[in-house]
Amino acid sequence: MKWRGRRGSRNIEDRRGARMSTGAKGAGGAGLLIVVVVAYFLGVDVTPFLNGGTLQETTPAQEDAAQDQAAQFVSVVLADTEEVWADLFPKELGKEYDPPVLVLFRDQTQSPCGGANGATGPFYCPADRKAYLDTSFFVTLERRLGAGGDFAAAYVVAHEVAHHVQNEMGVLGEANRVRARVSEAQANGISVRIELQADCLSGVWARHAQQRIGALEPGDIEEAMNAARQIGDDTLQRNAGRRPMPHTFTHGTSEQRQTWFLRGYQSASMRMCDTFAEDAL
Repeated sequence: MKWRGRRGSRNIEDRRGARMSTGAKGAGGAGLLIVVVVAYFLGVDVTPFLNGGTLQETTPAQEDAAQDQAAQFVSVVLADTEEVWADLFPKELGKEYDPPVLVLFRDQTQSPCGGANGATGPFYCPADRKAYLDTSFFVTLERRLGAGGDFAAAYVVAHEVAHHVQNEMGVLGEANRVRARVSEAQANGISVRIELQADCLSGVWARHAQQRIGALEPGDIEEAMNAARQIGDDTLQRNAGRRPMPHTFTHGTSEQRQTWFLRGYQSASMRMCDTFAEDAL
């Protein structure tokens, strides 16, 4: 992804301390659970992985440099989402886009939706309309998960922003109200539709980021598709030594996640991302 030297977003709330400057510097812990990286991807539950995990050690200097670069990268990606959605909302929805704030934090922080730490991963909180991200996961993501590449990371950021897009559309609030009234299995099914729609909207963003900004490079879409495959519910459960149990899925299978991201990318239209109108996902 072509991101160096480009404009960053002003909608960054930096909670990582005085060492930071313009959202660009900070340090994470010296080690992260390797499996926690999976949880960073879109809030996937990886509790089965946490027993017997090991630490991937990095030096403070390595962590500092990695977070410095990651914070700059996130700011540029966020700026790209602002440009794309500000253009698409009036065209497709007839309204203006009000972008979210992205909170960068170190190790842990609080939100109206609960506490955030290395195990919770990136998430969007509709209560304060903010996305939360600890950038320290990028180091382990690149080295250990097998879903490296800057556009895999961009996909993560775009997915969380897509939840804000859903909130702006009124979809997220209504879906969550329904989830609160139904059985656990039904609520999980609604959650899958929420997440797959966010994947699709991420694909829409990627297509327009290329058309408007020329941000993508050869191999970027493959990086996003690989990331989508790695964090499908079925793949996560298999990698945890478990048999996939569809009634417990909350984010969709690897195939579904790839399919909906690609659908958004190929169509370039928000209208093609209505997972709630589909009988079969």
